[in-house]
Amino acid sequence: MKDFPITSIIFLAIISINTFSCDKATGTKVMYLGHTLPQTHPVHKGIVEFQKALEKKSNGTLKVKIFPDAQLGSEREVLELLQIGSVAATKVSAATLSNFVPEYHLLGIPYLFRDKQHQFNVLEGDIGKSILEKGSKFWLRGLCYYDAGSRSFYTSKKAIRTPDDLKGLKIRVMNNQMAINMVNSMGGSATPLAYGELYTAIQQGVVDGAENNPPSFVSSNHYEISKYYTLDQHSSVPDVLLIGTKFWDKLSEEEKIWVQEAADESAQAQKKFWSDSVDESMKIAKDAGVEIIIPEKSLFAEKSKSVVEEFVKEFPEMEPIVNQIKNKK
Repeated sequence: MKDFPITSIIFLAIISINTFSCDKATGTKVMYLGHTLPQTHPVHKGIVEFQKALEKKSNGTLKVKIFPDAQLGSEREVLELLQIGSVAATKVSAATLSNFVPEYHLLGIPYLFRDKQHQFNVLEGDIGKSILEKGSKFWLRGLCYYDAGSRSFYTSKKAIRTPDDLKGLKIRVMNNQMAINMVNSMGGSATPLAYGELYTAIQQGVVDGAENNPPSFVSSNHYEISKYYTLDQHSSVPDVLLIGTKFWDKLSEEEKIWVQEAADESAQAQKKFWSDSVDESMKIAKDAGVEIIIPEKSLFAEKSKSVVEEFVKEFPEMEPIVNQIKNKK
């Protein structure tokens, strides 16, 4: 039997395997949304905007109860709770989601997006919307994307200035094959590890470093023990706001419109939260003595070409979509 955190077990007992509570007297529905981020994180702030917008649009008949800080378990565990109908909604990385919905693998391809404008032209256009819809057959309906920035390497003892500097280094990655292949292609030793264990793992030398965006680098306090941050920006994997189809299918058509509109509005607000957080995080890291390295990104991109080639071999049906993304203006 799968082990769930004690908080998840207690939560499941409280809600009696329901995706939401409903006050029959007032008709108010409260949907449960769990995620793993701290309340200071810009993505959590985006979720709060979703909460506010939905309550306003529904005149208080649809409310969101947020469970942050991994109270209900890891991203994978919360996704599984969505699938069985124990939680209504969540926010997860597209990388984690790719283990459930194959099309999300696309968004982890190294150096797929030319810049942030190109990324959101893709995500908010037909291609991105099509990927969001693909999850419905797995009971995971995508609502919108949140900006999760670009992931870059940080290390504790040795600076990474070129891909050659990764040789011999154990780099923590998410449990995602694309991320594993990317680090290995550059000469590093990819080491999947739970995010909550990473601080101690770096501190004790179990791994030599990791890769993530600036707000996560700082909010996790990893900047305290990793004094080299190389902005190679190898991937720009977005976060995804999801709703379980077991909850979605119980909504009226009007309620579905409110939920989608609230999600779209929260995504636009979250972009500003993210931008501000990146600026603040970089200042904190610099003030703490972290060396910020701006490398020649083309060297890293060249090394990672084999990852794209292997991906297309494994998923030949996705090659046209990869080309559409690259050609998107």
